[in-house]
Amino acid sequence: MSTAVPHDVSFNFVPRAYRPAKPRTFGITEIRAPYYDTFGTRHLQDVFDVAGQWVDGIKWAGGSFALLPQDQVRAFSDIAHEHGSYVSSGGWIETVLRYGDDAVDHYLKEAKEVGFDVIEISTGFIMLNTSGLLRLVDKVVKAGLKAKPELGIQIGSGGDSGEAELAVEGAKDIGDLIDRGRRALDAGASIIMIESEGITENVREWNTGAAASVINGLGLENVMFEAADGPVFEWYVKNYGNEVNLFVDHSQVLQLEGLRQNIWGNTSTWGRVINPAPSAES
Repeated sequence: MSTAVPHDVSFNFVPRAYRPAKPRTFGITEIRAPYYDTFGTRHLQDVFDVAGQWVDGIKWAGGSFALLPQDQVRAFSDIAHEHGSYVSSGGWIETVLRYGDDAVDHYLKEAKEVGFDVIEISTGFIMLNTSGLLRLVDKVVKAGLKAKPELGIQIGSGGDSGEAELAVEGAKDIGDLIDRGRRALDAGASIIMIESEGITENVREWNTGAAASVINGLGLENVMFEAADGPVFEWYVKNYGNEVNLFVDHSQVLQLEGLRQNIWGNTSTWGRVINPAPSAES
């Protein structure tokens, strides 16, 4: 197996599955900023000190940044940028949209001021038609930010709703998601975030066919899957290799990276994750 030993690691005599250096355009790992776990800049600095070369970006979830002083949000951004990682908003534009276009413009302006690079356009809680989504993508891009629409098949996804509540709401057609994703990419979106609810979260059985349809319809490099659960991100790596883009909790970086590089795994993945390095890097 041809490998490139990662960039600055101990025990580098052990071969690894190929992982490119940052900035990566595939095999991206995005981690969650404070939300379910409340932590500050010292903790984030620790995460980057330990695993910074494997963290491509951080994402604030649920508008949690709106509960912190502006200079503190900026401090998180500075730490991420110092380690070559981007900063993304999570789902919150659904809230801002309720207050009109001026509020959206103000949101994008302040997002740049606090160091955000990416704006997630989440559609789980709102009935946003495709033309409206495309206008938002255009507005974000024109503001000098990257647009990351979050699309899913579960109506009411994106929060802490239970399985029974979501089952009552019903699911959307996977073909609609793929069409919206294609059109958003054509309109300038950088990547499409795929909501886990309805696929691997809050379902009785995983909808693996939906994940396959998304990858086949949009391309592995154009999508990122929410996978903040060990069995979920293992399943994605096992089925689609270590170049799949994944969003996980900040506590899971080394577990995921060990799987990506083939230095550890579980029963069905141990020793089986292979990715030869390009000849120039082997």
